[in-house]
Amino acid sequence: MIKCTKCASPLDADIYNKNQLSPCPNCGVPIRVDAFPALLQNVTPGENGERLILDDDAGCYYHPDKKAVIACESCGRFLCALCDLEMHGRHLCAACLETGTKTKSIKTLETRRTLYDNMALHISIVSLLFWFFSFITAPVVIYLVVRHWRSQSSIMPRTKIRFMAAFLIAGLQIAAWSWGVYALIRLT
Repeated sequence: MIKCTKCASPLDADIYNKNQLSPCPNCGVPIRVDAFPALLQNVTPGENGERLILDDDAGCYYHPDKKAVIACESCGRFLCALCDLEMHGRHLCAACLETGTKTKSIKTLETRRTLYDNMALHISIVSLLFWFFSFITAPVVIYLVVRHWRSQSSIMPRTKIRFMAAFLIAGLQIAAWSWGVYALIRLT
């Protein structure tokens, strides 16, 4: 329940998500409430797992009073609906998933990802501070940008702005080094 920020009285759901200020029904202060639609929905409980009815039914390894619905494909333990973890068509228990994560035996489980766009941007910015090393780092940044432009970046969608900024900084560094070498040659 959402309350007024001034008088702490409960607010009606009909003033939620309007594009304008609405008066509080109790104190009249103008207020605007932006809420996710899920706030107004009734929450249905998750799947609890079916209780054992017959003594002949198999019980879950982790919840003996729950009916087993499937066996773990790795260790063979019987699992209830709560304990069944489906990954790419395979059904695993929590222990096998944890073991597979630690031993890296589950090939489809991705636990980390290298963010090449962040790496390229950080290298290009650090090379601005240590200008002498930019003749090495600028080509490395250009290589990272060109090589990993189409690589998967993050699990969440990201833009290419980091790559573009890194490419721009590295390009300016290369241009500055080229101009410096040209000016040095011209002086001699």
